[in-house]
Amino acid sequence: MNAADRAHDARRRRQLVTPEGVPLDIVLATRGARLMALVLDYTIIFFSMILVFVVLLVTGVNLNAIEDNGVGEFLFVLFIVLMFLLFNGYFIAFEMGPRGATLGKRMAGIRVAARPQGQSGERLTAEAIIARNLLRQIEIFLPLTFFQSIGAGGSAWIAGSLWFAVFMLFPFFNKDALRAGDVIAGTWVVEAPRRKLAEALSLGQAQATSAEPAYRFGDEELSVYGEYELQSLERVLRDGDDKTLEAVHEAIVRKIGWQAGSGDEREFLEAFYTALRARLEGGMRFGQRKADKFSEVDRSGTRLR
Repeated sequence: MNAADRAHDARRRRQLVTPEGVPLDIVLATRGARLMALVLDYTIIFFSMILVFVVLLVTGVNLNAIEDNGVGEFLFVLFIVLMFLLFNGYFIAFEMGPRGATLGKRMAGIRVAARPQGQSGERLTAEAIIARNLLRQIEIFLPLTFFQSIGAGGSAWIAGSLWFAVFMLFPFFNKDALRAGDVIAGTWVVEAPRRKLAEALSLGQAQATSAEPAYRFGDEELSVYGEYELQSLERVLRDGDDKTLEAVHEAIVRKIGWQAGSGDEREFLEAFYTALRARLEGGMRFGQRKADKFSEVDRSGTRLR
C-alpha cells in the first residue's frame, strides 16, 4: 500500500465509543464499494422479477390479458404490491438482519450501521432501516418515473435531470459519503471485512494457552458476550490503554455481576478473553455461533439476533 492509499484509508477511519465505554475504530465504505453493492442488489432483484414472470406464465397468468373486472383488478393490484415489496422489502428485510447488509453488500464486504450522535455508538433500529430505504424511491425511482412520463427535452426534463443528479452526487459532497437516506435515517455504511474467528483472534501463545488462569469464568458469565465483543476486547488488549482497560473491566464485571479484578484489570481481561474465546471456538466446532451480546446462540452455523 503506497502513501496515497494509506492517506485515503485514514480519511475514511472513524472512532466511536460503545455504551460499555469501548472505543472502536471503523472504516467507512468507499463510494465504489457502495455502487458495486447497489448494482449487485438490483441485478438480484431483476432476475427475481424474471422468475416471478416465468412463474406467472407457467401458471397461466397473462398480465396483458387480464380482464377488466374485479378479479382482474385484484390481480393487477396484487402484482403492483409484490413489485413494491420486492424493490423495498428486499433491502429492508436483509438490512434488519444481524449482518445489517443485503446480499450485494455482503459480497462487497460492507454493511449498514447506525451513525453515532457525537462519539457514542447507537444501535441500528428498524425505523432507521425503513426510512433510509423508502427515501431511495425519492432519490432514484421518482425521477426515473418522471423522465418516462414527460419524455426527453424541455424544461421539465432538465429539472428532472437536476433532481436526479443532486441525489446521485450527494455522497460526493460530504466527508462520510452519506446519501440523502443516510442523513434522514441517521445511518452510514461501513466496511465489514470477513474474517474467520480463529484468524482474527490471537493475543499470543502464552495468553491463549495459560494452564492456570488467575480468574475462572463459568458458562453463565461467558454466555453474555459473543464474537463481536471478543474482537472488541482483543483490540482493547492490543492497544493497552490503561483508561480503556479500566472502563472495559468495569463494564464486564457489571454485566456478569462480579466485583473482582480491580487494580488488576489487564490480567482479568486477558483471562476473560481466553475463556470467552475458548467457549466460542468450542461452540463453532458443533455449528453453534453467537454473533454478539444481543444474539441468541444459532445452532445452524448462521447468525441470529
